[in-house]
Amino acid sequence: MLRVPGPARLSRLFSRRYDQARRRFVAAAMRAGAGWQNARLDHPLTGPNGEPLSLDYAWLGPADAGRVLVTQSATHGIEGFAGSALQIDHMLGHRAPVHGDVAVVHIHALNPHGFAWLRRVNEDGVDLNRNFVDFSGPLPVNPDYDRVRTALVPPDPATWPQAAGELAALREALGRERFERAVSGGQYQDPAGLFYGGTAPSWSRRALEHLFDEWSLGNRERIAVVDFHTGLGPFGYGELICDHPPDSAGTRLARRWFGDSVTEPALGTSSSVPKEGLVDYAWQRAFGDRVSFVTLEFGTYPFRSMLEALRADHWSHARVADPRVTRGEHDAGTAMRRHFDPDSQDWREAVVFRGRQVLRQALAGLQEDAKR
Repeated sequence: MLRVPGPARLSRLFSRRYDQARRRFVAAAMRAGAGWQNARLDHPLTGPNGEPLSLDYAWLGPADAGRVLVTQSATHGIEGFAGSALQIDHMLGHRAPVHGDVAVVHIHALNPHGFAWLRRVNEDGVDLNRNFVDFSGPLPVNPDYDRVRTALVPPDPATWPQAAGELAALREALGRERFERAVSGGQYQDPAGLFYGGTAPSWSRRALEHLFDEWSLGNRERIAVVDFHTGLGPFGYGELICDHPPDSAGTRLARRWFGDSVTEPALGTSSSVPKEGLVDYAWQRAFGDRVSFVTLEFGTYPFRSMLEALRADHWSHARVADPRVTRGEHDAGTAMRRHFDPDSQDWREAVVFRGRQVLRQALAGLQEDAKR
């Protein structure tokens, strides 16, 4: 039976800092007997207090399992607090039973730098979830980005009220979906701008692709991936977003496993709009019809709130060399934390309840699929 965790349980799951989350994850993995794989990939940089950064992972179940459930946290750094909590919760015992030829692997802090520094982007200002494109060819073009570019992060704070008015006018002129695609769909020409995809594969992308080979995922029969995110959609609601092509094998699997709560940006049924360079696409390219990838997006506050927090974050980091200074002199860090990790017991209760439900559904789907 799914239960709502109490305050004491929540406080042990939701951390206040990246290093605390990492310690809790490693301890939970050891307690769960992560066995043949409980390790890390070290990041070359450090956190705000000089602490080491790493992508940690824990494998639960048979090393040669034919069916694997993968979870990812902190693809967007600061969003990692909820994902980390769900991974820890699962390893501490609130997990659906795993039977037979099924394993679970938790990837903790795919973007550890953003997690530690309370940013959505990585060490290069790159949005990891726009970085999975083919950099050997022409990069995707966002035709409306130039129309919103200057108003998103104006150079002079005195012009912010005017810029806010310009953004409102552009939203009216373009319509909600086209405006949000212009802003958040991904862009590759403005390194200081929002939702920047970069010019080359990031450290996190290379690390993930390394794990594909290290874990021999190409030899598995079926892979389910749940990528934890926060910040988009109604407060506390966990939306399952599927970015596989409509009516593809991956989408059909997602609907069979998770039911009618699955939404599709390509069909306009999601709170998210279609985007370029998603991590989803790396899994789809690597494993084809054997993988079903869903994003579990926990809503917080309206899109406008997210946009204001991101604008302030990018502005402050572009103009202050030491990110530690921005956290003391500007409210950008506070706004980011409030939007992507609300300090609210009811929100956290909803996150854990829905997270447990989705992981149970994913495991049940993998196990049922094995019988077909």
